[in-house]
Amino acid sequence: MSNKYNYIIGLTGNIACGKSTVVAELQRLGAHVIDADHVTRLLQQPGQSVYTTIVATFGTHILQPDGQINRRALGEIVFNDVTQLRALEALIHPAVHHHITQWLADLPVGTYQKPVVAVIDAIKLIESGWPAICNAVWVVTAARDLQIERLCRTRNMSHAEAVTRIDAQAPQAAKVAVADVVISNQGDIATTLQQVLVHWQAIFPHH
Repeated sequence: MSNKYNYIIGLTGNIACGKSTVVAELQRLGAHVIDADHVTRLLQQPGQSVYTTIVATFGTHILQPDGQINRRALGEIVFNDVTQLRALEALIHPAVHHHITQWLADLPVGTYQKPVVAVIDAIKLIESGWPAICNAVWVVTAARDLQIERLCRTRNMSHAEAVTRIDAQAPQAAKVAVADVVISNQGDIATTLQQVLVHWQAIFPHH
């Protein structure tokens, strides 16, 4: 998949660090992007084997009246119990991995002058082993207090809920330690987008 004509960027960053801003800019620049969280939601739809296994494991009380998985109810279970979180990940990750691998295989092949750029957007990028096939790992960072503020403001979480979600993830430093590129999403959007553009042009000066 990571051949001489295609370039794979693994994009990660903890919750509320602003990955979506970076993703949107990479798409504007011409990258093909797959969102592992979107794939996860897709695989959790009724009728999918992952959905059936999750309901069998965690019980029907996590379902909404229409049969959809209530992601908030499931989140309250797994983000307060690391054993349950690992159990959920073990159910989901193999299916997500297969889906993304197939997506990469189906991408067109670029040329030396204009490589096809694929971006795997995943919070669990490193833990899932994706860096092994990536040409570069990009990490988006933000200060903890900014993460909390964003979660409370944009996702209507309480301060305690926000802290629980942040603490359930590996520390940002662990991601930065394996990064080829670090995008600091601390300031205004223009500053963040400028960082993306600079790093993009460093890799693809003629793209």
